[in-house]
Amino acid sequence: MTAPTFDSFLTILAGWIFAPRRTITGMILAADAVGQKHHSAYHRLFSAAHWSMDELGLLVFGLILPLLKASQPILLAVDDTLARKRGLKVFGAGMHHDPLLSTRKTAIVNWGHCWVVLGVVLKLPFCGNRWFCLPVLFRLYVPKRTAIKKRLPHKTKPQLAVEMLDVLCNAHENRRFHAIGDSAYGGKSVLCHLPSNCDLTSRLVMDARLYGAPPAHVPGRGGRPRKRGQLSPTPGAMLAGRRRHLTLSIYGRKDRSRIAECVARCYAAPDRPLKVVAVEPLTGGRTRQAFFSTCPDDSARAVLERYAARWSMEVTNHDSKGQLGFEQPQGWTRRAVERTAPMAMLLYSLVALWFTTEGHRHYAPPDRPWYIGKTQASFADMLVTLRCESVKREVLSIRPHGRGSGNVVKLLIHAVKQVA
Repeated sequence: MTAPTFDSFLTILAGWIFAPRRTITGMILAADAVGQKHHSAYHRLFSAAHWSMDELGLLVFGLILPLLKASQPILLAVDDTLARKRGLKVFGAGMHHDPLLSTRKTAIVNWGHCWVVLGVVLKLPFCGNRWFCLPVLFRLYVPKRTAIKKRLPHKTKPQLAVEMLDVLCNAHENRRFHAIGDSAYGGKSVLCHLPSNCDLTSRLVMDARLYGAPPAHVPGRGGRPRKRGQLSPTPGAMLAGRRRHLTLSIYGRKDRSRIAECVARCYAAPDRPLKVVAVEPLTGGRTRQAFFSTCPDDSARAVLERYAARWSMEVTNHDSKGQLGFEQPQGWTRRAVERTAPMAMLLYSLVALWFTTEGHRHYAPPDRPWYIGKTQASFADMLVTLRCESVKREVLSIRPHGRGSGNVVKLLIHAVKQVA
């Protein structure tokens, strides 16, 4: 970024924290930057300025890197989320499945953007045993009909996920990564195109065809060598055979299940051995499920606990929309669309990192006699703490003095908490 662009960038981020609605003009007002420069300069930050969203995401990943252990693989979560929009001229908008309005019997679609998001999954210091997902890279999925109309190359969501994995894994070739995705990101288009320093944990269908290792080729025998071995039991059949009980601490509770496990290969990727785990929950009311990991030496517990950490991405999507206005920006050109909404999720990562390095010193659980069990900070608490500290430093920079000046600061901080 140039110096003027970076100055506008900081102003927009400051306004994003305080604005009640995340439009460009709303953020300028919230940052008290009206009149500092023409308002079109802030619009051009997203629609015309020369800077890379991927490079910005890699810089944020560099801030996350010191929190990760060098001896362990870096967990990555990949998922897609819907940002509802209005307007037929908005670039990349289309009809997408709406998981919040849909039921098991009725699928509902809505007009908007579908974003494929890649985030780092970790446990932040001072936040207990909870998993957080900090987004770093983003891709807008453009429906095939829209891509043809705009004469753009069409890429599926799994292809966009592989593209982001390549960007991150190639930028840090000396580190090991492990991606976590649901069944949409566990198929051939991802499994067969993973970077060399990245593994994958995902879901399998219960009737998936599994095979053993192919037999060794006999010299002198005609024909090409076999790619697949003998057909193995499906995950559903595995649960009908030998199984054992396992108690897991996942999703904030103790979960008892019957499990069966094996090392097998799927039809789409016969050269890659997988650790397959079939699960029949005894508590929680969930149905039978099957999971796999491209690390055949993993234990069943490691596979299941790793996949359970993927839920932190859903929490990130929820907080980014509810707390940071992920769906609210109103840009409609291609460059503005591809930059503005992801900024909300990058800001999510920056707020969590600020709380880890500094904000935890200023956080105190709210005084609520009816809620005495809360000791750990949620993202909403992190955001309120950041707002309060920003207002406090701004007020103290004016250097109020005299009797009652301390009460003025306390009154302002209380007002910020109530508004937040």
